[in-house]
Formats: sequence, C-alpha cells, structure tokens
Amino acid sequence: MSDSHGQADWGECTIATCSVERSIFQYRPSLVANSLFIALFGISMIIHIYQGIRWRQRTFAILMAMGCISEMIGYGGRIMMYNDPWSFTAFIMQIVTITFAPVFFTAAIYIQLYKSILKLSPGSALFKPALYFQIFIPADVISLVLQSVGGAMSSQSNGSSKTGVNIGLAGLSFQVIFLFTFVVLSLLFAWSYRKDVKAGRAATENLDGRFKWFLGFLTLATTLIFVRCSYRIYELSGGYSGSALHSQAEFITLESCMIIIAVYALNIGHPGLVFDPRKSDTTTAGEKDLHRASESSIEV
Repeated sequence: MSDSHGQADWGECTIATCSVERSIFQYRPSLVANSLFIALFGISMIIHIYQGIRWRQRTFAILMAMGCISEMIGYGGRIMMYNDPWSFTAFIMQIVTITFAPVFFTAAIYIQLYKSILKLSPGSALFKPALYFQIFIPADVISLVLQSVGGAMSSQSNGSSKTGVNIGLAGLSFQVIFLFTFVVLSLLFAWSYRKDVKAGRAATENLDGRFKWFLGFLTLATTLIFVRCSYRIYELSGGYSGSALHSQAEFITLESCMIIIAVYALNIGHPGLVFDPRKSDTTTAGEKDLHRASESSIEV
C-alpha cells in the first residue's frame, strides 16, 4: 500500500524492489556524510567531557554530551536508512533525536548568559540574573517535548499526520521565539553594561581577552543554532511532501553543518576559560554569588 504522495508503507519496499523516490525522503542518506558527522559529534563530546572535568563545568559538559549523543543516534538512524529507506525504526531514530538534540545545546548556552551577567555586572541586568535560566530552561523543556511528540506522531503515520507535523512545528517555533528573545535580552544587557561602565557603575576588569573570546564563540554557536532551527521550520512547513524535506544537500548544509560548527565553537570558546571555580584568587563578588547559587540550586 502507498499513501497519497506515492510513498510506500513501512516494510513494503526494499532497495531491490522499489525506487528510492517512493521512500519518505525520496533519497538514500549519504553513508559517508552521516558516518563523518557521527565521528565529529563523538570527538566533540569527548573533548567536552574532558573540558568539563578539567574546568569543573559539570552541567555544561552533561548538556553538551547529551546533545552529541542524541545527534549520533540520529545520524545512526540515517545510516540505517541508507540500507533501508523504508525502515520505521531508523526513521524514528533520526527524525526525533536530530530534531530535538539542539535543545540541549541551547540550554547550555542559556546558563552561560546567567553566569556572564554575574561575572560582569549583575546590576546591569534588566531583572534578577537567575531568571535568565529559570525562564529559558523550562522553555527548552517544553520545546523538547513538543518536538519529540510531533516527531513520534509523524513517524508512526509515515509522515502523513498533519497533527504530528504541526506539533513538531510548534516546538521548533517555540524554540526559535525563545532563542530570539534570548538574543535580544543579551544585547540589552550588553547595552546596559556598556552604559554602566561609562557612568562608572560597572568595571571592565573581567572583560579581558579570554572573556571576549568566549563571548565571540558563544555568539557564533547561538547564531548557527538559530539558523538551523529556522531552516527546520521551513523544512517542515510543507509537511512530509514538501520539497525541502527531499533535499539532502539542504539538510547537510543547514542542519548538519550548522550544528557541528556550533558544537565545536563551544569547544573552542569553552566557558571553563572564564568560569573555572578553582581561580579563587580572582573570584569576584558576582562569581561568589554564582558558586553559592550552584550549590543550592543548579550546578553550573
């Protein structure tokens, strides 16, 4: 049996019996590209774990590792679909995990804004610094749930469930809205901090070369993830019959490359460069507040 788009039902076809154009993607995922991405995410994960241990950035390392593991599972599913484009199990693996994996990366990024505010000038924030992660982390969880549910519903219906697509789109849209809000709030803090520095209400002693390096790569990672999430909204806007879903080149460029570069940007500009708790001799009052908060609420 086939659906209205000419796609074969799960398990109905094999490479030997059907044209790949009857599969949901209408192409065989690249074996070389997907193997490469698994290797790259694996290497980045190992580096993040090492950096997390070295600089005592446990929560950041855990979130980055969870995101990398999700990506590797997803690309493993795409490798399975190279051999069998009609594999139901493989489709679930890749559509769900690759879709929600960046949620872990954005959660790690959100916490860094909170830590940066405490280190630079808590008084320059628009509201209590802890609210930055207390608002955005739950929003990330909601986005993760919506994307997971939408992906699961779509996979169970061979992509014909409009409800599943809409729920997935809602999750992605929710993520993009909050990511954009995060960017706006970050810019507003930067503007307020600069104004306070000129007025003598804030110091610049912590805004050294390392901190600027960290902020630069954090900004790069955030931008790339934003581009990726916007692309996924465009990709799903046409449902599973839209042309965007059937372009492997677009997927590799705007999904895979965006996220892999973002993950390595967070390796290069790792928060441990500026938030190593062992440097007690240079710990500011804001950082002491951060360490106390981490002990009582969240290990950052």
